[in-house]
Amino acid sequence: VQLQASGGGLVQAGGSLRLSCAASGRAFSRWLMGWFRQAPGKEREFVGAISWSGASTWYQDSVKGRFTISRDNAKNMVYLQMNSLKPEDTAIYYCAAGTATQPRRPSEYDYWGQGTQVTVSS
Repeated sequence: VQLQASGGGLVQAGGSLRLSCAASGRAFSRWLMGWFRQAPGKEREFVGAISWSGASTWYQDSVKGRFTISRDNAKNMVYLQMNSLKPEDTAIYYCAAGTATQPRRPSEYDYWGQGTQVTVSS
């Protein structure tokens, strides 16, 4: 499985961005898909995840109500819609795939994309 994240950029506080993650390889529809982020000098942290069917989602408390994760298994795509962005959302965002039973743990994921930079100015 190869993952390619895109859609990052520079946005003012309160603005929106939609990140996309394109997956190649077989059995995409079987994978749990997650988004993580890493700010300079900080550890990688969980943002959100979506089950293989899309029926279940998980979010970090700080993004609940602002971010929405979705997927299109027919297109091998997963998305992260980010609204009401804050400067503290500034980070490199990574998509990940795996058969994780603990969606919030980075170590549970098998495959990672290269990351896309999101910068939110105040």
